[in-house]
Amino acid sequence: MKYVFGPVPSRRLGQSLGIDPLPFKTCNWNCVYCQLGRTTPLTNERREFFPRQEILAEVRAALAAHKPGDIDWVTFVGSGETCLHSGLGWLVRKVKELTDLPVAVITNGALFYLSEVREEVAAADAVLPTLDAGEPRLYRKINRPWPKLTFERLLDGLITFRGEYRGKLWVEVMLVRGLNDSEEALRKIAAALQHIHPDEVHINLPDRPPAETWVLPPDEESLLRARTILGDVAHIVHPASGDLKLNGCGTLVEAVIAIITRHPMREDELVQTLERWSPGEVNAVLRDLQSGGKAKVIERYGRRFWSAATARYSDESHSAARTLFAFNL
Repeated sequence: MKYVFGPVPSRRLGQSLGIDPLPFKTCNWNCVYCQLGRTTPLTNERREFFPRQEILAEVRAALAAHKPGDIDWVTFVGSGETCLHSGLGWLVRKVKELTDLPVAVITNGALFYLSEVREEVAAADAVLPTLDAGEPRLYRKINRPWPKLTFERLLDGLITFRGEYRGKLWVEVMLVRGLNDSEEALRKIAAALQHIHPDEVHINLPDRPPAETWVLPPDEESLLRARTILGDVAHIVHPASGDLKLNGCGTLVEAVIAIITRHPMREDELVQTLERWSPGEVNAVLRDLQSGGKAKVIERYGRRFWSAATARYSDESHSAARTLFAFNL
């Protein structure tokens, strides 16, 4: 499938069926920690990148291919900024007509200063925007947004959306060591959150390959500090573990590409998943990914991650061939 992937396990959303309405990597931010790599170039143009009817047809087929209990949430999560697709509101409403499953939208929230975007996203049962900084300088340093997307616009949009929205608002905060994990930085984020009044604050850690090599997760002391300063609604979101569904998405290779394009996978995680779904085919699938130039291996934190072939990371260190030999597959 071109637009739908998973379900993938999520700590927040259980088994989540993903819908990606964007070409890789279409975004108005270029976050230093982004697991999809660098955004080149930035764009802030909203348009119908892929036909909404085609996307909806895939969702319908994916829902039919899975039995009850396989999926907990249907989640719009783009290979970039989800709200850049101009048909998002239509898609959210149509998906809700197809299923009783709750629908979530993962977004950076940078376009919430636009009333039409707030109205479109409000149709979802849960919305997960991002707030990594409590002041303009750090916002520019971490999220590296399209020039006219100011911190003031971000914060005002989130505050206005909260006043209009009746669903679950879960604000995500990605902590990066040495950037926004100090007491000063956290207190500024907490001050901004007090104006937004989210239902929950999800503290995320860069556990997948960040765009920049110098990005590191915070230490335990910083995590404790964040939990204390950000308040009772905040909790740390650790990587989810669970069964990755590789059925209903064409071939095994197609299913793997659909997932790693949106969620790069640790090599050991990928191998274990392939062995569970199709024992004996692991070597063939990895060789197909490598030889066809369909994926790349990025080394971060002393681990190898499989990611989209077109993803761009700083100081890339990847070799799919070395990976295959290392596993003796």
